[in-house]
Amino acid sequence: MKFTKMHGAGNDYVYIDCFTESLPEPPETLARVLSHHRFGIGSDGLILVEPSERADARMRIFNADGSHAEMCGNGIRCVARFIYDQARNTHPSRIQIESDIGVHQLEIETSDNERLLRVSADMGAPVFDPRKIPADFGASGPIVNHPIVFADTKLLVTVLSIGNPHCVVFVPEASDRLVKQLGPTIENAPRFPNRTNVEFVEILSRQRLRQRTWERGSGETLACGTGASAACVAGVLTKRCKRHVSVELLGGTLDVTWSEENNRVRLTGDAVEVFRGDWPVA
Repeated sequence: MKFTKMHGAGNDYVYIDCFTESLPEPPETLARVLSHHRFGIGSDGLILVEPSERADARMRIFNADGSHAEMCGNGIRCVARFIYDQARNTHPSRIQIESDIGVHQLEIETSDNERLLRVSADMGAPVFDPRKIPADFGASGPIVNHPIVFADTKLLVTVLSIGNPHCVVFVPEASDRLVKQLGPTIENAPRFPNRTNVEFVEILSRQRLRQRTWERGSGETLACGTGASAACVAGVLTKRCKRHVSVELLGGTLDVTWSEENNRVRLTGDAVEVFRGDWPVA
């Protein structure tokens, strides 16, 4: 089975071209096998690139633990890169990718010699209704700067969905203790029926954030595109940052804009092919 390993800002996935390849086992199982850093290829998860009747391609995302994810900001940029490299796009610089939450418009940025530089993705509008995130904080309205205690630590959290659930925590320093101890505690808290992604965010300036992410189903990753989007939105809601920010992550920098005109979030960053290979099928 042929595969391609790609990353956006270090957030790496194994991509299977389901236009031409058949899966040897259920994707939930395959994701756990391929993502293993000792006995597999090693990645944050598995993304299937499938035919779509509504777009240039459809993506399905599975975390490293085999659980399903609704959306991935770094992953969708890499799918656009994959389709672009395969010349399957119907427009030279715009690509449409279908995810579980709808069809996304992506734009390819190239140099003068047509070398791909960055990909910009429409992430849609943020969702604040706790029932749709889902999150149970005993309120029907937006959860913004909400005081809460996790593992005897008092926090102010902002909770929203960018196609998948996020709990954003602004901190003076995103330390290992916060990320590796509180990250899994918050991810699996009963308040989040479907679990949640967790962002620990430092404010460097009104236009620059630094973020570490504990991803639902994968643990800490080098980057999270939906998480960077959520951090920008949460920063605007709490008056900590402007609507256009650069988000520094362990694996690189992503640019995020939350439009005041149409309420949609746009995420821009790299999309890099690491290598291709053949996975043995018994």
